[in-house]
Amino acid sequence: MDQTNFTAPPVAQTKTDTFINFGKQRTDDYFWMKDKSDEKVLNYIKAENAYTETVMAGTKDLQKKLYDEFLGRIKEDDESYPVKRKGYYYYSRREKGKQYRTYCRRKETMEAPEEVIFDVNKMAEGKNAYIFGSYSISPDNQKAAYLFNETGSFADFEMRIKDLQTGEDTGFSVKGAASMAWANDNKTIFYSKIDNQTLRSYQIYRQTLGANDAKLIYEEKDPKFSAYVHGEITRQYVMISINSSTTSEIRLLPANDANGDFKVFMPRVQDVEYSVIPHENMFFLTYKDKENFNGMIYRLPKEGYENRDTWKIFTAHNEEVRLDGIDVLKNYVVLNLRKNGLNETHIKDLDGKEVKKISFPEPVYTAYSTAAGDFDINQIRYSYTSLNRPTTLYEYDIVTDKTVKLKEQEIPSGFNPENYVVERLWATAGDGTNVPMAIIYKKGLKKDGSAPALLYSYGSYGSTSDVYFNSAVFSLVDRGFVFGIAQIRGGSDMGEKWYEDGKLLKKKNTFTDFIACSEKLIADKYTSAGKLAAMGGSAGGLLMGAVANMRPDLYQTIVAQVPFVDVINTMLDDTLPLTTGEYEEWGNPNEEEYYNYMLSYSPYDNIERKEYPNMLVTGGLNDSQVLFHEPTKYVAKLRANKTDNNILLLHMNMESGHGGATGSYDRLKDTAFEYAFILNRVGINE
Repeated sequence: MDQTNFTAPPVAQTKTDTFINFGKQRTDDYFWMKDKSDEKVLNYIKAENAYTETVMAGTKDLQKKLYDEFLGRIKEDDESYPVKRKGYYYYSRREKGKQYRTYCRRKETMEAPEEVIFDVNKMAEGKNAYIFGSYSISPDNQKAAYLFNETGSFADFEMRIKDLQTGEDTGFSVKGAASMAWANDNKTIFYSKIDNQTLRSYQIYRQTLGANDAKLIYEEKDPKFSAYVHGEITRQYVMISINSSTTSEIRLLPANDANGDFKVFMPRVQDVEYSVIPHENMFFLTYKDKENFNGMIYRLPKEGYENRDTWKIFTAHNEEVRLDGIDVLKNYVVLNLRKNGLNETHIKDLDGKEVKKISFPEPVYTAYSTAAGDFDINQIRYSYTSLNRPTTLYEYDIVTDKTVKLKEQEIPSGFNPENYVVERLWATAGDGTNVPMAIIYKKGLKKDGSAPALLYSYGSYGSTSDVYFNSAVFSLVDRGFVFGIAQIRGGSDMGEKWYEDGKLLKKKNTFTDFIACSEKLIADKYTSAGKLAAMGGSAGGLLMGAVANMRPDLYQTIVAQVPFVDVINTMLDDTLPLTTGEYEEWGNPNEEEYYNYMLSYSPYDNIERKEYPNMLVTGGLNDSQVLFHEPTKYVAKLRANKTDNNILLLHMNMESGHGGATGSYDRLKDTAFEYAFILNRVGINE
């Protein structure tokens, strides 16, 4: 599959737009590509898709083989382990041949008749795209409010309410809804709505079912903040959570007082993030600021908590341990912590005394815990997974100190973890920082640089690049690949400072960390530059674009999924979703220092006349996070500048958005397409 063997790729029309910022001139030949209703834009995208189809035609058999392998590792008829809430056991199942899950419940016992709450397959019939969002059951178990989407764009969710006795929708609907919560009267529902321009959830409404008008009860005016409404496990309160990237505020309403007023728990203070978890007669408060950057926990009285002298430290700040989250039960508090990049679960009694610590001996893994159901139980559940260990669900009884395995991910085609080697490696970044990555490969690998490899990462918003069992990856590993996940700065894998050191004016650490991990794989002869592929999506697609510009010599192939690559243009346009609310992540380009820094790494703006790796760039025409024109104009500019004969493809999904295909089988086909591209580029075609 050499580009010279195919019809010439499309050439996009150029129309030069000139911009001047801080006395510096910048030109953009493809700025005109922003309007997806423009026939010229659509025709160009269709031409790119047709070219991609032509180039990839020779991999059809490989794609089919990969797809069949993926299916062979998935139990197509599968059911989640049930969770008991308010007298019902809730679970979902996947059925062979169906794209979507079915959500069900049984009353009091799993031997009771099954009630189908949502058959998403029926709901999605005849739709090109369908996303089923969250749902919320009313306190009397009689109704379910739910979110769904028929475009793939996250701006287009709609909320409806289903009567669980009749199985029919009530006729109530809200377009642009983002979250919801019930009051305890079973007839009042609160919901948030999306601002279509910024895609932030910013308005909270109160609706009495059967009444004509919803009442706007809160609107967040600051464009950096989003507001969501939700319940909590004790069912005492309805809560509004208001958050920016660095600052938060909580408002509470007693759930028994449906028509009351929300009360600010603690006014927002810049760079202070907190959350409130109610207990029967106290609050637990998670708290983070510049001095306590990894987070700490206070215990507060219900009455008089406004006086900070009443606050008691429940868990002190630890510079070496990040607080990922907590769950509160009637008798216990469950802490999810992260130490040295690995998860631990600690269980304390209500006085702060540690009862149990759950940790794991393996070198690299992911484990996370959650409450096993209602508030007044003594069990927690935790999932454990690693690169070579299928996800397993356990239940731990705090009182009896007994652990039971509830469910293990089944691999129908067979899987033996002992056939693979998992390692944790440390690369040294240019500033001397040690950067971890996890890798997996088949036993017997010759470390002579001859093996192909795929390195993945994300590295933004404090999101961790946790390791987990991905059954599809073994279609690469079993063909001799080394697969790796780099835990680079910009994520919070190594604590909150890890995130702070990879954002704003330190963003380039994200890219140089990934490059250091790539160099480590090559230096230790796990692979070579002629065999190394890289992959990342969204902000991880920004990472791909940046490393392609900075070190194209390191990579044989790059897959950039829905990439955020036109950083300057996007961040200067405050009518777009990824703008004002993102200033705390990337900086404000209306300030010269941030403008210059962004411009120095923006993938689109730094394309040069030089050789680039083989590249597959994906997008979604209905993408509301990274608008379709970013990958489109990025490919157009690359085509006009690259001096090599390597393959460059744009693969635009014309029916979906940021998440790609919405059906489970269609998503597998997308993965097979991407893997086939990677495999073909290193000469593996079967």
